[in-house]
Amino acid sequence: MKISTKGRYALRMLLELAIHKDEGFIALKEIAERQGISKKYLEQIVPLLSKSGLLKINRGYQGGYMLARTPDKYTVGEILRITEGNLAPISCLDHSPNECQRADTCMTLYVWEGLYATITEYLDGITLQDIIDHNMNENNYCI
Repeated sequence: MKISTKGRYALRMLLELAIHKDEGFIALKEIAERQGISKKYLEQIVPLLSKSGLLKINRGYQGGYMLARTPDKYTVGEILRITEGNLAPISCLDHSPNECQRADTCMTLYVWEGLYATITEYLDGITLQDIIDHNMNENNYCI
C-alpha cells in the first residue's frame, strides 16, 4: 500500500491549519505557499475534506479555511480514508463481510487481516495534535 500525493498533501494542509488554528480562516494561497504545494492541487483536495466535515469554509473577502474540530479530534487514519479510500492492503478486504470466493479456504487471509488491523490501529491512534506535539519536542517543524 502506498499513500498518494493527495493523502500526503491533505495531511500537510490540515496540519498547517492546526498549527495556525488561532489565526482564524487561512487563505488557500497562504497554505500553498507555506507548504510548497500547488494551489490548484489543493483546490482538488478541499472538496473531499469539506464534504467530509473536516473543514470550515469562509468565502469572499478574508475568506479561507479552518479546522472544523480541534486538532486532537482528527486522526491520520480518518484523513487518509477520506483521501485514499480504504486502507486495506489487499482488495479482498475492501468489503465487510469479505466477498472473496476463496475467503473460507485462503491460507494467507489471516496475514492480510492482521496487517490491515495493525495499519488501522496505528493510523487511527495518531492525531494532528500528536504530530504537532512530536515535532515541537523534536524541534522539527517540517511538515
